[in-house]
Amino acid sequence: MTQKPWDGRFSQSTDKMVERFTSSIDVDKVLYNCDIDGSIAHLKMMAHQSIITHDEADTLLKGLEKVRAKIASGEFEYSDALEDIHMHIEKALGDEIGTVAKKLHTARSRNDQIALDVRIYLKAETQALMNALLNLQKVIVQTAQKYIDVVMPGYTHLQRAQPVLFSHHLMAYYEMFKRDYERFEDSLKRTDVMPLGSAALAGTTYPLNRELTRELLGFAKVSDNSMDSVSDRDFVMEFISDATICMIHFSRFSEELVLWSSSEFAFITISDAFTTGSSIMPQKKNPDVAELVRGKTGRVVGNLMAILTLMKSLPLAYNRDMQEDKEPLFDTVNTLKACIDIYAKMLPNIEINSETMLNAAQKGYLNATDLADYLVVKGMPFREAHSVSGKAVAFALNGGRCASGKCVHADENDKRVNRSDNNSSQFCKSDKNICKSKELNELSLDELKNFSDLIEEDIFDFLSIEKMISRRITHGSTSYVNVKKAVEQAAERLKI
Repeated sequence: MTQKPWDGRFSQSTDKMVERFTSSIDVDKVLYNCDIDGSIAHLKMMAHQSIITHDEADTLLKGLEKVRAKIASGEFEYSDALEDIHMHIEKALGDEIGTVAKKLHTARSRNDQIALDVRIYLKAETQALMNALLNLQKVIVQTAQKYIDVVMPGYTHLQRAQPVLFSHHLMAYYEMFKRDYERFEDSLKRTDVMPLGSAALAGTTYPLNRELTRELLGFAKVSDNSMDSVSDRDFVMEFISDATICMIHFSRFSEELVLWSSSEFAFITISDAFTTGSSIMPQKKNPDVAELVRGKTGRVVGNLMAILTLMKSLPLAYNRDMQEDKEPLFDTVNTLKACIDIYAKMLPNIEINSETMLNAAQKGYLNATDLADYLVVKGMPFREAHSVSGKAVAFALNGGRCASGKCVHADENDKRVNRSDNNSSQFCKSDKNICKSKELNELSLDELKNFSDLIEEDIFDFLSIEKMISRRITHGSTSYVNVKKAVEQAAERLKI
């Protein structure tokens, strides 16, 4: 039977089912390095403060390093009876060096010990994720550089709206991931707080030097309230919240890659190395990586809900409920890390079908707003210009019919039929080609002038895709000049 740290108070041994139910070792064993690093700083501080002797500290230090090596080698045995990583290391330390191991837990509790371990872990993982996000931003910027002049339709409501540069679209994701980086950077300030020395909740009577412990562990500051120190999981909630926002960005990106790679769009071709096939349909090439990233967003959102619900209504200070904080945290870290890494590798292996994108941008009346802007430049109020442009679109869409449905190509002696029932699908009977829909820039000048005498020959140059994009020069817009500058600034920031 394994002796419990609390055996002095209890007259009965812990039920085996309770041991299994309360054990967290399957989850928190990943913290072994953090726990040993915290213990080493603690024993060094205690020796400095003469709470233990320097000889005892040396013995403890050597014993802990032996335990670390044993765990790292995979030879270490875990038991539900020892509950968590702290008790496993303490037991293994006793096996290595004898009774002096019992002095290591002086002036601390598992409450401040686990708070320290999680902070050490999350500091390192946050910094690693930030580095990975920087790498992903570099990949996005390099892709934008490669396809700087490619034109595509921009969308609202998943309907073609206005032409934009593909590089401008990509740089929108650069901005998202840049904000994600900044959120993690900011949350790191609240993670970088050293709680050790708070003990169970009230502090300790031993003459600790918490500043020395902080310095040894490389934390930015020491926690200010012992009760808050052991019960605070704000930094975990904040991290998972930041990670959730980041995963939402990945989900949006994934959705677009899935759409763009479909036959209906055919804007991109994802490399075979990052797609899979069908077990029954030989022709299929599925964007599984993007779909899985989109799907994994749900588990991170779920982790956020789990930690928020876990901490809701907990009284001060520590409660055993908080043992459940690590599974959603670890899963979030691992999921986000995997998504960042695979996207950074996948994006350079996507082929951009620039001609297909350009053709799509040339259809769907994406220059309707520019027609309205043209009329505004000529002196017409915008609301009136908007209406005029809308009527021109209806005319072009209906294949040369006015809003009443009347075919403008027909006269009294023509065999073609005038329609007055607004059935825009009905073509002229004498020549179905003459009344097929056209784009605005395909209408004749005379047809356009029917809507406003302000329209002149210069309208056709005004409505060209190149001019539409190049005119959008306000800060943050999609003009060639703006996007090139934005990409250059990003490359400079990332030291590409």
